[in-house]
Amino acid sequence: MQPADLALFLGAVVVLLAAFAARIGTRLGLPALLLFLLVGMLLGPIGFGINFNDLAGAHAIGFAALVLVLAEGGLSTNWKDIRPALAPAALLATVGVGVCFGVMTLLGHYVLGLHWSVAALLGAATAPTDSAAVFSVLRGVSLPNHLRSVLEAESGLNDAPTVLVVIALTGVATGESNAGVLPLLGSIAVQLIGGILVGLLVGWVAGKVSRRITLPSGNLYAIAAMAWAVTAYGTGAWIGVSGFSAVYIAAVVIGNGDLPYQHTTRSFSEGIAWICQIGLFVMLGLLANPDRLTWGSVGVGIAAGLLLTLVARPVAVAACTIWFGFERNERLFMSWAGLRGAVPIILATIPMASNMDRADKFFDVILVLVVVFTCIQAPTLPAAADILGVVDPQMAKDVSIEVAPLDEIAADLLQADVPKGSRLAGVTIRELRLPRNCVVSLIIRGDRSFTPHAGTVLEQGDELLIVVPQGKRRTVAERLIEISRGGRLARWHGLRVQTAD
Repeated sequence: MQPADLALFLGAVVVLLAAFAARIGTRLGLPALLLFLLVGMLLGPIGFGINFNDLAGAHAIGFAALVLVLAEGGLSTNWKDIRPALAPAALLATVGVGVCFGVMTLLGHYVLGLHWSVAALLGAATAPTDSAAVFSVLRGVSLPNHLRSVLEAESGLNDAPTVLVVIALTGVATGESNAGVLPLLGSIAVQLIGGILVGLLVGWVAGKVSRRITLPSGNLYAIAAMAWAVTAYGTGAWIGVSGFSAVYIAAVVIGNGDLPYQHTTRSFSEGIAWICQIGLFVMLGLLANPDRLTWGSVGVGIAAGLLLTLVARPVAVAACTIWFGFERNERLFMSWAGLRGAVPIILATIPMASNMDRADKFFDVILVLVVVFTCIQAPTLPAAADILGVVDPQMAKDVSIEVAPLDEIAADLLQADVPKGSRLAGVTIRELRLPRNCVVSLIIRGDRSFTPHAGTVLEQGDELLIVVPQGKRRTVAERLIEISRGGRLARWHGLRVQTAD
């Protein structure tokens, strides 16, 4: 077998193993990412003997994967759901990260006895929550929208500032930078604001172009959406601002625009994100060498994790959310739900790639912290939500809506699914009260399809095909989502839902 063929075969086997590991992780309540990490470690020196020590390559691959994962997170973000939660989420992603960083730096120096530069790096690398870990675990918990939205928005927003802080602190630790605190903070603020502006601009341009040009396939819209988001990152990096904030903001704008094939786009981007996460964590598993671990690294990692989970994170949550009317139990749950995942480990590769002294020990400490405390926190989140009384068992499932343009007749074809738990089930076609000239042309139910009449009652699992005049699809989508949440008596006005068209 040729080396290229062997590499392709082994890559496919690794992906299959990771996919099966994801299934196991779901049953155990663990983020699948940890099992991907285990797969990588088994392929490394302690298992199959693959020796991977390309630090610069690991750093580059990690950043590239993070860009695509952030793009997927932005494309999947529901703007109308997170808008009410934006203020507390933004505060947690900025001030909260700063508070967590400061507390962990002090605790790392005075309690763990670390040098100030190492303690500061530890605080910065462990400050952000991980979007992939948070999203995957929260899918299994019926949280009220305001609580879920804060946690998900925070995890998507806090990556950019922490990347900038870790890069700056690594420069100080290696002697490449001697800037003071205020200049560093000013530079970080400018880069963040610049990245947000770049993201807004690229997202706006992407929306304008996508609405004017009809592509021959829905999959091309999905590819274009991801390409636009990555373009925002490249533009930000090119002009010297935060590419990570640019890619996330651009993806949010694109994902919430009035664009066709949004469901296809989100499905495609989710697949890309899964591939990136599999590759990233398998690579990090190869980079981690259990033989290199010492009891000192394990002890520092566990001690740092305890301080982070029981002191720094609760202080940061309390400082940022006390102004927004969250109840005590909600704040306690938010403190426990601050899962760490890929981002801290990726950030730990920055000092290694910069040849910082004892950077491998720093990487080991972060790895131990993430693995141990994710294994503790993630499986216990559903139980914690029950004990703290923050579960919303009545939360209805949103209808899934896809849009395909019909250029020849100036109309759109909406495909809507009635999921389990949706209040669309039991509603008649007449009770949908769709705008004039909007027609439910076909219902697919199980293995048969039929043309409905006004009295046809919708059932769970139905797939509706609706022909809608151009300009009406947002109204129709909002109406369907509203009924899916509120039932047949849902109000026509005062919508607080997000269209998926």
